[in-house]
Amino acid sequence: MIITEILGNTHEADGAALVEGRHLEKVVLPSADLVKRIQRLTTDHNNEVGLRLPASSPDLKDGDILALEDSGEHGNAIVVSVLPTDVLVIAASSIVEMAFVAHSLGNRHLQAQFFDTDSEYQAEVMVVQYDHTVEDFLKHHKVAYSRQERVMPVPFRHAEHTH
Repeated sequence: MIITEILGNTHEADGAALVEGRHLEKVVLPSADLVKRIQRLTTDHNNEVGLRLPASSPDLKDGDILALEDSGEHGNAIVVSVLPTDVLVIAASSIVEMAFVAHSLGNRHLQAQFFDTDSEYQAEVMVVQYDHTVEDFLKHHKVAYSRQERVMPVPFRHAEHTH
């Protein structure tokens, strides 16, 4: 089977309705693979499928529905399940401290994701992939942070840079 489109997402009402009553077959992916448009995937039932998404497709996300198969009474649904990413959740004490941290880490060309109090973090935080040098920087400057395993809503991309 070659998958050429994302049918929905189980974390949204329409997507949840699509898979209701179906057996969920998962494709477990690390965050780094979410940006790949063409790849061979193996489900948790050891079935292989091909992924060939158009270049205009969004990155894959946790809960994306890749296929609906009708067999028997309810059928199967093939769904993306994202592995947690090792991250640093940075909770600076002020806007000035956050600006300093963001500027300093920006010079390293690290990609960051920002969340507010309405997020699952329930605080204004900056999240970056774990890196021991970043952790040392945060400790040295006494910036509040925690190391966590999180399923990120969007994948971290490698930052391209030229001068």
